[in-house]
Amino acid sequence: MKTIRLGLVACLVLACGGCASSQTWGWYVINPVTKQGRINVEFLLSGVQWTVALTLACVALSVTLGFLFYLPRVAEKRWLDALNRGLVELFRSIPPLVSILWVYYGLPVLTGVDLNPFLSGTVALSLYGAAFMAEIYRGGIQSIARGQFEAADGLGLSTFDKMVFVIFPQALRRCLPAMGNQFVILLKMSSLVSVIGLAEVVRRANELAVTEYRPLEIYSFLVLEYLVLVLLVSAGVRWVERRAGADEAQRIGEG
Repeated sequence: MKTIRLGLVACLVLACGGCASSQTWGWYVINPVTKQGRINVEFLLSGVQWTVALTLACVALSVTLGFLFYLPRVAEKRWLDALNRGLVELFRSIPPLVSILWVYYGLPVLTGVDLNPFLSGTVALSLYGAAFMAEIYRGGIQSIARGQFEAADGLGLSTFDKMVFVIFPQALRRCLPAMGNQFVILLKMSSLVSVIGLAEVVRRANELAVTEYRPLEIYSFLVLEYLVLVLLVSAGVRWVERRAGADEAQRIGEG
């Protein structure tokens, strides 16, 4: 309901702006009542599936790769720690757009394997997101009390088992707010993949703006698309946070 209310408010603001301006607005291009408006809206919405699919793939890979990037730091060996720092600094220092272009145009030259726009965007954004996820994990794990590490060592657990079964589950709950923010960033970063031809929402909006010559109205619709998507992601993250908090409270009560 909150998402719907915010969407309606945004529509009202745009409509009022159109009434107060001398600009001749052409909302007919995205008016679902008319046949052409309905076709245009369906065309714009057809890019949502690619945006969502790309974001989900990047989130899944960045969460996994971020954990793998962080693991060398717990090995207590200087060269592994240097490896972790090098990977993190490398992938978070390169602008995402540059990474996307390099993977799409440069990687096939080195490997001989052509990647389509979806795979290229997934690889580039996942590595970018993994660098930040590694730092998020580091902050969450460092917040765990030292006694938890000592208890795991006392049980004779290996470093991997200690991190996966004892430390990481506790740290994950503390990482959720920062992870949610990173998910939203990846969602918005997915718009950059439009430059290499992926037919997501930005690409669809660009194509329609060229044919209809109504960029203001079409990009206003694009703003609403991202608004709804980001609000849905934020609501999902808050739900997971509440569930994780309820589970933790229940365990404490049972203890």
